[in-house]
Amino acid sequence: MGNMSDLKYTLRTKEEILKSYYGYSSFREGQEELIDCLLSGQDVCGIMPTGAGKSVCYQVPALLMPAVTLVISPLISLMKDQVRALNQMGVHAAWLNSSLSFAQYKKALEYAKEGRYKIIYVAPERLLTEGFLDFAQNASISMLAVDEAHCVSQWGQDFRPSYLKIPEFLSRLSARPVVGAFTATATKEVRNDIVSMLGLENPHVTVTGFDRKNLYFEVRHEKDKYRAIRAYLSSHPGQSGIIYCATRKAVEEVCDRLNGDGFPATRYHAGLSDEERRKNQEAFTYDEAPVMVATNAFGMGIDKSNVRFVLHYNMPKNMESYYQEAGRAGRDGAAADCILFYSGQDVITNQFFIERDRENEELTGEALELVRSRDRERLKKMTFYCHTTDCLRDYMLRYFGEYGGSFCGNCGNCKTGFETVDISLIANDLIGCVLTSGMRFGINAILDALRGSRSEKVLRFGLDQNRYYGSQAGQTIVFLRQVCQYLILTEYLAVTDDQFPILKVKEKGLTFYSEDGELRPVLTMKAARKTTQPPAGAGASAGQPQTGAKTHRNGASRPGSAPFEELRSLRTQIARREHVPPYLVFSDKTLESMCVLLPQNKEEMLAVHGVGELKYQKYGEPFLALCRKLAGESEEF
Repeated sequence: MGNMSDLKYTLRTKEEILKSYYGYSSFREGQEELIDCLLSGQDVCGIMPTGAGKSVCYQVPALLMPAVTLVISPLISLMKDQVRALNQMGVHAAWLNSSLSFAQYKKALEYAKEGRYKIIYVAPERLLTEGFLDFAQNASISMLAVDEAHCVSQWGQDFRPSYLKIPEFLSRLSARPVVGAFTATATKEVRNDIVSMLGLENPHVTVTGFDRKNLYFEVRHEKDKYRAIRAYLSSHPGQSGIIYCATRKAVEEVCDRLNGDGFPATRYHAGLSDEERRKNQEAFTYDEAPVMVATNAFGMGIDKSNVRFVLHYNMPKNMESYYQEAGRAGRDGAAADCILFYSGQDVITNQFFIERDRENEELTGEALELVRSRDRERLKKMTFYCHTTDCLRDYMLRYFGEYGGSFCGNCGNCKTGFETVDISLIANDLIGCVLTSGMRFGINAILDALRGSRSEKVLRFGLDQNRYYGSQAGQTIVFLRQVCQYLILTEYLAVTDDQFPILKVKEKGLTFYSEDGELRPVLTMKAARKTTQPPAGAGASAGQPQTGAKTHRNGASRPGSAPFEELRSLRTQIARREHVPPYLVFSDKTLESMCVLLPQNKEEMLAVHGVGELKYQKYGEPFLALCRKLAGESEEF
């Protein structure tokens, strides 16, 4: 290795690193203990929500350690984002993956051997290649950080066989470095897999919690999803966000319609060429097209901090995926919206994907069926999320094994006054229809029969002859589906795990059912017939105060306000001049903090969240001048 002192990493404490490079005055929950353990030579496993600062946990010790740090990362986009951010901060970093030509890769390895880099991001597929092994076996490596560590578990939602190469890579090094594993999405089972399969030695495990208080959650049952999304974008002009769709076809349709309606949107899915995906991602990153319409192929590890909303045009297949995708909003800590637009077809689409799984082709027989069975169970719990009338945040936290309050005050359900409705007769008819039809049909067929539908399936299977046919013709399909889901949630009914799920009556339902209709018990539920108070806008979700911000000049710190927009305009000018994404200049939360504090000198500017010495040297003066101007204007009011 070359002389590391040439890299000018002269700061001596983690606190100095945090303030000078990142502009933060204090560590977030869990960060400091993980950093201290790594610096002392102890392996760690950090489970922290998206946006909680996992990268700080290995980047800070990397800058204090004597030799190079390797970061194993699964996606090229993740590496590029983080390396670009590090280089912006003055840290010498590089990536080694398939996006480099042979000549570029060879040159990067040469620089690595010369000790030019403090942090190197590498794809797991490269670990055991001859060229990389030759470098690694002759290098002094202080730390190996494994990002998105849940990918090592075949029971996780993003299993990648290439992650199984990590233990062998470690065993072939001349000296084992300290190892840190980090992820945002890990149930207890996956967490145990990470520790055992990566061979972590007596690791310190930190689980900071999954709650992201700055995120507003809501589920909407809309007949016209596109119209609802268009209305949302119209009320949030200029803001950056992601719209997730389940299929490539939906991505193309939504993106084309948005562009036709004048919204600057781009697209991302696996069917596009590498060049188009790269071009579209850069347009989104640089805010040239602030709205990204994408499948789940987009986003793992994307570090764009000013994403103010994540809208789901379709329901994901499990809570892990939804939590990870929604968590790409508000990474800067400012308020952001996560809204899921649900329809019953989403369940069918996800069932199709589960039965035709192509992600784990190396699994066969019982192992494959076990994975599918678990995927079906995850899909059920995701579907329940879309129908529950309880606190959405609490439902999500409980899924990941946390238990908090039943009222968060910042989700669609907590902001809604639900009506308690007597569903005794509807429930009786629904259970009766399932029983008298021999428990041979799925939800859609049963609900169609109750509504008196003349659909081909209803007529073909003789459901029009069922005694309960048309008994609930006056109810909407949406409300009947809510009742059905409630009965499943409360274990009156159950849905099988078959490829074509069948509705069954459980013991509790048999006890409740009355054949002659004379119902003894009364059954009620909180109806989802609701008028939801919409979020007041990302950065000011309904009832949600600005995270870490004081009220200033009637909301001057909020996106959309004149002072904020002036600061954002300056940020855009600088970003274009330097050819970097705007959020790498300053995050939205930093701009909000400037609006609140309106610093008048360097000392006050360094007190702004996200402004460190290095950022001030690069960008501080023009922003300070604008803040002085804004302060003068505010005194006129």
